[in-house]
Amino acid sequence: MSNFGNHVQFEVYQTMRQPDPDRLPVSCEEWEARAREVLEDGPFYYVAGGAGGEETMKDNLHSFTRYKILPRMLKNVEDRDLRIELFGKRYNSPLLQAPIGVQSIIHDGGELASAKASAALNIPYIASSASTKTMEEIAEVMGEAPKWFQLYWNKDPEVTASFVRRAEAAGYDAIVVTLDTPMMAWREKDLKNVYLPFLIGEGVGNYFTDPVFRSRLESPPEENPTEAVMHWTKTFGNPGLTWEHLLFLREHTDLPILLKGILHPDDAKIAHEYGVDGIIVSNHGGRQVDGAVSALDALPPIVEAVGKELPVLMDGGIRRGADVIKALSLGAKAVLVGRPCMYGLAVAGELGVHEVLRNLLADTDITMALSGCSSVAELNRSILLDDKR
Repeated sequence: MSNFGNHVQFEVYQTMRQPDPDRLPVSCEEWEARAREVLEDGPFYYVAGGAGGEETMKDNLHSFTRYKILPRMLKNVEDRDLRIELFGKRYNSPLLQAPIGVQSIIHDGGELASAKASAALNIPYIASSASTKTMEEIAEVMGEAPKWFQLYWNKDPEVTASFVRRAEAAGYDAIVVTLDTPMMAWREKDLKNVYLPFLIGEGVGNYFTDPVFRSRLESPPEENPTEAVMHWTKTFGNPGLTWEHLLFLREHTDLPILLKGILHPDDAKIAHEYGVDGIIVSNHGGRQVDGAVSALDALPPIVEAVGKELPVLMDGGIRRGADVIKALSLGAKAVLVGRPCMYGLAVAGELGVHEVLRNLLADTDITMALSGCSSVAELNRSILLDDKR
């Protein structure tokens, strides 16, 4: 991984004498603008929109401006190391592709395209319970590349157990339990566009192929998809969950269990008491609670509360290498990247996702070096100023 950013940068500059007028975007803002051009209102705003007035979604981005990087000089950053270790496995970088469902509404390649892009860069892909393609299909196209499975806890406990068993059998390395979506939030843009893709059979691939889910239906989904969708609406999400339910999950898997959606340090402490293996600080990209704390602002108190006992990851607002460096310096072991990958998928399928991730990886490498650090392990709060103005 040493000097990865420099190599990517000069690959671009070497095309200077023969510029491609149709070349893919570089900036996140241009990726989003191009995605807006190719997607209809419903699919675009299902990805780009947030809950309520979208205050949380905006704060996820703005909170990064509070922290300023204070670079150090003459630190010998010629050779860099972006590798990290989580749960006994070594990963080439601190980036993971965040779990995002129903990618079939964004591009025909859907989850398989995103997963292959991750695999090519050896960046862990977190497959969503709400994928249109099944977890087994995603695992197959990824081969031995690192992959985690994100679990939405079903009201039917046997469906939940079946999902976990399937993920383990398919070769996933960890289970990411999303806690912040026991029900879908009030999303004004989706309501305006009257758009919920699950009701037209998108994002239910794992459910329609699950033996337990299928056993609950009078007819197979292939014969009566409407019945299957309606059963899904009655069982997706589980607002009755409590901490004790985590014990049920542990009975069904030996894989590391991470809880995604933790924002309060006391919840992080309770999670540790219940034996989970990791925390992902996240507010679901601002898609669940409008006016909630930003992911970056929630990160330091949680790191302080459990960072010595559990790895803490962060999801929300990552757009550039500087964002990655700031999150890692505040104690995150790794970061998840979400919407930018979907904009890349919309614009250019697998190639678009690959380009987004490659550029972010290169930007992270270069920014780390210019900050005066040669490895992720060196990043800490000493390179940041907290701008409280």
